[in-house]
Amino acid sequence: MKLKLRGEPAQEALGRQLAGLLRPPLILYLEGDLGTGKTTLTRGILRGLGHRGPVRSPTFTLLEPYDLDRWRLFHLDLYRLADPEELDYLGLRDLLDQDSVLIVEWPQRGGLDLPQPDLEIRLAYQADARVLEFVPHSPAGSALVAALARHPAEESVDAAKSHREVRRH
Repeated sequence: MKLKLRGEPAQEALGRQLAGLLRPPLILYLEGDLGTGKTTLTRGILRGLGHRGPVRSPTFTLLEPYDLDRWRLFHLDLYRLADPEELDYLGLRDLLDQDSVLIVEWPQRGGLDLPQPDLEIRLAYQADARVLEFVPHSPAGSALVAALARHPAEESVDAAKSHREVRRH
C-alpha cells in the first residue's frame, strides 16, 4: 500500500493514526533519504500515544527511549552507526526482550544484526509531497496495513492503491 502525504502536519497525523494501531512487541523500519520525514512520522506516533515531551532525532545518541502508559517505545537512528556490531553496545537484545515497540531509522546500517521488522515504511520525495510505501513482513505488519487501508488518514492523502483522495473538511 502507498500513501501520498502533503506536508509535515499530514505526516504527523498519519503517525497519530498509526499509534492507535500499534501493539507490542513490534518492530517498525523507517527507510528514506534525509529529510523525508522519518522522525516527523515517529513524533506523530509518540503524540498519538500520549507523549507530550520533546521528540528528538536520535542521530547522535542512536537511541531514545520513551516510557508510555502501557509500554515502552524505543526510537533508534542508525545513520551514524559505524559498524553493525555497535548494536550490541546499545543493548538491542535487551530491548527486544521487553514489551515494547522499536522504531528503527536507517535499518540498512544495522546489517544482519537487526531482527526482521514487522512493518517496513519506505518514505520518498515526490514533488511537493512524500510517498510512504508500507511493506509488511509479519502477520502483525499485515494487520497494521489492513487497518490503515480501511481508515485512511484524515489529512490530505492519496491512496495510490485505491486511487482516491480524502481531504479534511
